[in-house]
Amino acid sequence: MLEQIEQALDGSVRPRLALHGGDIQSLSCEDGVYRFRLLGRCAGCPAADLTTEELIREELLQAVPGLTQVVLVQQVSDSLLDQARAILSHSHG
Repeated sequence: MLEQIEQALDGSVRPRLALHGGDIQSLSCEDGVYRFRLLGRCAGCPAADLTTEELIREELLQAVPGLTQVVLVQQVSDSLLDQARAILSHSHG
């Protein structure tokens, strides 16, 4: 099933994400549930949920028989974590 997902991603999803400086990374596919992460400029984008819903989920559910769920795994960027650590370390110092 993951191979079918990758083919669908390569065919239409990745080219669209690339237009916005982003990409998609497959994490897992178990029991009809596909989990992925957005990369590049799409990672952490406020529109990521909308992108997932309208672009990725619809495309994959239509293209891959047996797929039942498409789940975005949110990831906080390292630079954002560094900023948060800096703020917290100053507030405790």
